[in-house]
Amino acid sequence: MPNDNLKSYLNLHLIVFIWGFTAILGALITIDADFLVWYRMLFAALFLGSFLLIKKIPFQIAYSAVLKLVFVGLLIALHWIFFFESIKVSTVSITLSVFSLGAFFASLLEPIFYGRKVLWYEVFFGLVIIAGLALILQVEINYLHGMLLALVSIILGVVFTLFNGKLIAHHEPSVIAFYEFLAGFLFISIYFLFKGSFTVESFVLTPKNWLLILLLASICTAYAFTASVKVMRRLSPYTVMLTTNLEPVYGIVLAYFIIGGKEKMSTEFYIGALIIVITVILNGIIKHYMEKSKKE
Repeated sequence: MPNDNLKSYLNLHLIVFIWGFTAILGALITIDADFLVWYRMLFAALFLGSFLLIKKIPFQIAYSAVLKLVFVGLLIALHWIFFFESIKVSTVSITLSVFSLGAFFASLLEPIFYGRKVLWYEVFFGLVIIAGLALILQVEINYLHGMLLALVSIILGVVFTLFNGKLIAHHEPSVIAFYEFLAGFLFISIYFLFKGSFTVESFVLTPKNWLLILLLASICTAYAFTASVKVMRRLSPYTVMLTTNLEPVYGIVLAYFIIGGKEKMSTEFYIGALIIVITVILNGIIKHYMEKSKKE
């Protein structure tokens, strides 16, 4: 059991690193955020559907779970649209730094979803992360619009993560992800139909955009999302959400070297990011000793 938990935790860090690279792709793909998410969910659903057919995994799910999966699919679609729009109006670094608030929101919402008491150190670390974010906001106020979009995105992200934490107990992760992506794709398609957004230009993309979208939909979405749902069988949603606070670190470092330019932030920004990293490490240490003391 401990080895399985360690394997799940290491796998989670790989997933978070991939998510950090996802933000880079969002900055490099030169189409609107809503169409970017539409393509992402379409191809991710196709990749997962093919995987289920090849592995002969049944598509059947209980009718009672359909509405939940459809609702979560809508949350995911909105989460990604706000996420990529935030990147486009600000920077990868700014958007990812706001995502550190996920741990704080998870510490408040997880007890409601799972019926457990609020843990003091979860709230404390969440507040420390807010302090690190406040330091960033103090010197990067010009990107307030992007920060607000990222804030909405991370709240939606926490909510759908908590829903998936319950769904994973009864369904195969790849099946969950397939229906959620399919639902999100259909929601955006309906929105585009009413808005009249489908034009010839919408489907004429550069070879670079096609390549990056396929990379985003396959490795960064179909694989990473399914794997993240799977690790929740052994790790709590709060642990998942707090570990994803390393996503800003991975993404910010990658953005600095791959994109450069406006991704090179102020000294105060990097101090705030360092506060977030230290908080993640301390949380892991405390959780380890808390769980160890319970067993003794």
